[in-house]
Amino acid sequence: MIRAFLAVLVAVTALSADAVRVLQSNAAGDNIHVIDPVTNKVVGIIEDIEVPHGVAISPDGRRIYVTDEGLTTLDVVDAKTLKVFKRIPLSGRPNNVDVAKDGSHVYVGIRQAPGAVDVIDAASLTNVKSVPVKGEIHNVYVTPDGKWAVAGSIAASTINVIDTATNTLAWTLTLSAGIRPMAFTKNADGSTKEIIVQLSNFHGFAVVDFADRREIRRVTLPDPPGHEKETQGLQGSPSHGLAITPDGKMLWATSKYYDFVAAYSIPDFKLLKVVEVGLHPEWLTITPDGKSLYVAVAGIDSTVVIDNRTMKIVKTIPVGSVPKRNASGMLRMD
Repeated sequence: MIRAFLAVLVAVTALSADAVRVLQSNAAGDNIHVIDPVTNKVVGIIEDIEVPHGVAISPDGRRIYVTDEGLTTLDVVDAKTLKVFKRIPLSGRPNNVDVAKDGSHVYVGIRQAPGAVDVIDAASLTNVKSVPVKGEIHNVYVTPDGKWAVAGSIAASTINVIDTATNTLAWTLTLSAGIRPMAFTKNADGSTKEIIVQLSNFHGFAVVDFADRREIRRVTLPDPPGHEKETQGLQGSPSHGLAITPDGKMLWATSKYYDFVAAYSIPDFKLLKVVEVGLHPEWLTITPDGKSLYVAVAGIDSTVVIDNRTMKIVKTIPVGSVPKRNASGMLRMD
C-alpha cells in the first residue's frame, strides 16, 4: 500500500515539474504528440486542433501556440493541461508561427492571398495587427536576437523582414524560387549574420548575407551512389527542413529525394555526415541542450531521434498521421 502510494506521488511530482518537451504536429491528423526527450517516449497528446500546421512554445513555457488551418485560428494551449483554452481569429488561412523572444507577441504567417503576418498580443490574446508583405506566407521565424520576424513566400519567392520593435516591414529580398524553411547564423555579438534558406525545386540550401541583403552561396545536398531518387509527393520541395545546433557549429538539412538528413559544419558548410531516416523527412528540431535532433518523417508516421555527438539514430518514435512541423523547449507544468 505504501509502495503504491509512493509510486503515485513520484509520478505526480514528475508531471508537475518543469521539463523539456518535443512537440510533433501531425499534418493529416487533429493532434500533436508530446515527447519526453529523456525517455524518447510520447507522454501526452494535444487533441482537438483541426489540421494543425505550425507549433511554438512561449518563452516562459506556459503556453503552446498552434496554427489551426481548419478553423483559421491561432489555438492557445495550456502547457500543464495540454488543453486548448483560446482560439484567436486570424486574417486568413495560417501556416507557420513563431514567438517574440520576450514572449510579448506571436507572429503568424498567412498563406491566403494576398498574404500577411498577423501579430498577436500575448497579454490580451488578441490579433492586434496584420502586417502587409509581398506574397502569401508559408513560414515565419523570429531571429535569435529577437529583432526581426522573417517571413518567406513560396508564391512570390520573397523573404520579408519585419522589425519587431515597430511590427512594420523593413525590407524584402526576392530570390529565384519559392522560400521554404529557414534558419539563422549569428555574428559574435549575437546579431543575425546569415539566413540559411531552402528553395522550391532545389535539393539543398542557399545562404543569404543578412546585412548585405543578397544571396552569397548555394550548397547542393549529395546524391548517394546507388540510391534511387524519390520524386512522388515532394510538393515542389526536395529539401524541406533545417536546424542549427545551439552552439551554432552544425547545420542539419533534410533530403526528401533520398530520405536522409545531412550534417554540415558552420561556417564553412562542409559535409560531415549523411544519415538515412526513412521516407519523406520534413521538419527538424534540436533540444535546447543540443544533444538530440528530432526528425519528422512524414512517410513512416514517426519522429526519428539522432544523437548529435555520434550522428547515429537512437530511437524511432511512432506518432500521428503525416508528422511535419515540430518544436522543442521547456514547458512549465506548475
